[in-house]
Amino acid sequence: MKKYTTVNDIANLTELINDAMALKKNPYAFQNIGKNKTLIMLFFNSSLRTRLSTQKAAQNLGMKVMVMNISKDGWALEFEDGTIMNSTAAEHVKEAAQVISQYGDVLAIRTFAGLTDKNEDYNEKIMSAFVKYATIPVVSLESATEHPLQALTDAITITEHQQKNKPKVVLTWAPHPKALPQAVANSFVKVMQLSNVDLIITHPKGYELDTEITKGATIEYNQEKAFENADFIYAKNWSSFADYGKVLTTDARWMITKKKMQQTHNAKFMHCLPVRRNVVVEDAVLDSENSLVIQQANNRTFAAQVILKKIINNYLSDD
Repeated sequence: MKKYTTVNDIANLTELINDAMALKKNPYAFQNIGKNKTLIMLFFNSSLRTRLSTQKAAQNLGMKVMVMNISKDGWALEFEDGTIMNSTAAEHVKEAAQVISQYGDVLAIRTFAGLTDKNEDYNEKIMSAFVKYATIPVVSLESATEHPLQALTDAITITEHQQKNKPKVVLTWAPHPKALPQAVANSFVKVMQLSNVDLIITHPKGYELDTEITKGATIEYNQEKAFENADFIYAKNWSSFADYGKVLTTDARWMITKKKMQQTHNAKFMHCLPVRRNVVVEDAVLDSENSLVIQQANNRTFAAQVILKKIINNYLSDD
């Protein structure tokens, strides 16, 4: 594995999950493989779980970590080729990516969708530029259209808690006052399509995700019907893909409630966090014994750790 910027970079999901679960049992088993290696993390956007869990994962492997909030502390970057840089951008990504590569061994980047230009977002302007010009492996800490570390985390969490070979997993849209990207939902759908699950996606009309991503999945516009006999409920808001970046509704009737969860097969509740209480999900659900949100957050460390371990072993090993 030379990079991890999309769920599509996973060659064998079962193997990756098993390796991550083994690391969870013994986080320091490979604490020397990252000796004299440095992870550089660049943040164009805010982060809590992603930053702390990835930093801990790297340290568990013996790596040094350098962190930069590039949108605040770095020069404004230009990403277009052939542009005349006579505006706000002071540095081109061509130079920046190559220079940064000289200071570390793995580059991890977090950047969000702008939600104004679909083509720009879905062409992954920022992430693609760093992959193109960096000379070291690149890991996505979330990009405009994907959050592959969160998706791996979710697959690990479901594997740990599933009670049958093929659980019913429901990805449900939930209301939110702001326009949010499709990244988490996109990657969750992708990773579930690699898993042995019965995946149902439920959302109001107008919130269909990219059909290239959801093809083969069952779409159900009746949320309560989708919840019937579900084993896992994964709640997430996303803005419209067709009417790109728009909030078409904030219908509170789509909030996850205790009453709706009673229609499931005693389902576990999942969310990537942060979550808006009593907007996305009722306190009664989030604080229940069936809520896995804290366990998910813990698994972020081991998802990141297994990816870094694989990159070190396959690409950075001195052997």
